[in-house]
Amino acid sequence: MSCSPRTILGGAAVSYALTTLACAANADSLGIGHVATPAQIAGWDIDVRADGQGLPQGRGSVREGDRIFAETCAACHGAKGEGKPADRLVGGFGTLETSKPVRTVGSYWPYASTLFDYIRRAMPFNAPQSLTPDQVYAVSAYVLYLNNIITEDTALDATSLPRVEMPNRNGLTSPDPRPDVP
Repeated sequence: MSCSPRTILGGAAVSYALTTLACAANADSLGIGHVATPAQIAGWDIDVRADGQGLPQGRGSVREGDRIFAETCAACHGAKGEGKPADRLVGGFGTLETSKPVRTVGSYWPYASTLFDYIRRAMPFNAPQSLTPDQVYAVSAYVLYLNNIITEDTALDATSLPRVEMPNRNGLTSPDPRPDVP
């Protein structure tokens, strides 16, 4: 059986590529990178589950959130969360079943704890993860207040935030009867 030069060259190229990838998989052999330390991993392990697991210690009130929102959020979301240039955060009640649903924190989000998670992780847009837990609780409280979900005298913390009942808490999923195994 004979092979053309093109076939031999193609086989050599594939062999070289696979060898290079195998070597690259072992970062130590390249002398770059390092194993992440527990402190580095902890810095990125900031997720908060829908049930509130992962919420940090802290506390924030609607009144505190009003001030922080004006300073860090209003430029993108409007003075009262009405949107422009970024997403609208307030309103949209009763529109999800229409041909033009308005998906806001108040009309669409099923859990208040995921609001906290998103603000903590991604906001403000120009400085994500720059807010303290107290500030994130306060901004969360203010946005929930703007949507008439909590009252003006409410303060939120790791215990009270997961207990906030969102209007669409049952709107995104239905119970899945299948067991959670493959």
